[in-house]
Amino acid sequence: MSRGKTIAEVVKGGLCTGCGTCMGICPVDAIEMVIEHKKGIYIPQLDEEKCNQCGLCFEVCPGHGVDFKQLDLEIFGKEPDDILIGNYLNCYIGYATDYNIRFNSSSGGLVTALLIYALEERMIDGALVTRMKKDRPLEPEPFIARTRDEIIEAAKSKYCPVPANIALKEILKSKEGERFAVVGLPCHIHGIRKMELTDNKLKNKVAYRLGIFCGHPPTFLATRFLLWKAGVKPEMVSNIRYRGEGWPGGVAIDLNNGDRIFYPHNYLWTNLLGAFFYSVRCTLCCDQSSELADISFGDAWLPELRGDRTGISLVISRTELGQELLRRALSQAWVELRDTSIEKVKLAQGQFAFKRSMSIRAKFLRLLRHDIPSYNIELAPVKAGAKVVTPIFYLNVYISSRRRRWRLLSFYVRSWFFLAGLMRKICPR
Repeated sequence: MSRGKTIAEVVKGGLCTGCGTCMGICPVDAIEMVIEHKKGIYIPQLDEEKCNQCGLCFEVCPGHGVDFKQLDLEIFGKEPDDILIGNYLNCYIGYATDYNIRFNSSSGGLVTALLIYALEERMIDGALVTRMKKDRPLEPEPFIARTRDEIIEAAKSKYCPVPANIALKEILKSKEGERFAVVGLPCHIHGIRKMELTDNKLKNKVAYRLGIFCGHPPTFLATRFLLWKAGVKPEMVSNIRYRGEGWPGGVAIDLNNGDRIFYPHNYLWTNLLGAFFYSVRCTLCCDQSSELADISFGDAWLPELRGDRTGISLVISRTELGQELLRRALSQAWVELRDTSIEKVKLAQGQFAFKRSMSIRAKFLRLLRHDIPSYNIELAPVKAGAKVVTPIFYLNVYISSRRRRWRLLSFYVRSWFFLAGLMRKICPR
């Protein structure tokens, strides 16, 4: 155990992912996840008077490092053959058979359908999921859903920072014999897997780990920028939904006066969120598909599915546990699944270009004397053109990270995407 080291060292080095694992494990409640409004991210706030220097928060933190070799051997019994995807058993495309669940989810509704199925079949007693707060609708609320309605309430992606693992504390305090599914991004799954190495109680209570593909979530500043462009103050918002209403859907913002603002998903990611408002730490992640989950899910951005307007998911089963859950749900007609190839998965996710550029981003940030996390993993081959694009990418992060630059950003966006389109022609994937 790293006795004496605390999460404060991770924050100081700029390596905190905001996942909330440290708060979830702290035995003396000395850590609270708070929003750092200037950067638009969550960071842990340590109460040094309460802290007993046990070192658990540092031990389970995925921010400063994840030993993928150790965890791959522990979970799968081997290192992966494919360094872009990680260990896996099978790949599918599919969707929930319940039309309403499918239409009102991010893509296919499989996570929602599987959670409801597992709950109703008493395979789990609840699920760690995230909804937006009712009293503060621009902030996420991780919680343990114990009913069908609560699971549905948490459907759809949340395009903002989410400290999901703070809810692990509730799982640890649950009744004897209760078991849960957990849903999270790669960093959340990393934290859970690291925590399970030190806490058998958690390992016994987590029945399924459902991981979401991650293109690295935007900071809270992204949502604030959208509101700023629309001339809307945060206190005027009554509700926000980042996905849903068919596929690929879009961001729907309801206002207190009954008005509604809608940004189509393709517009957002093609013209804004795909290149701006990143947390610097998120750009150093080497996992784009939740490689340590039991099952991973993502959007099926395949050419042959462009006509779909309801939603279809990519699915990667990674463990026998996850494979069995899919098999049972399929046999009882909760989901539809069709085999697909790993090549199709890569195509649908742009050949995992963000992961393939990670080593170049790490080298660039080293030059700027930024701390770099340790992964103990073979890094993916570098994407063509990454050396040229990386400095521009971090310029985008810099410009979008300060509100006083947002007027400049509005004009800059058009120039950036013209340049990006040109680079794609010169340096194709």
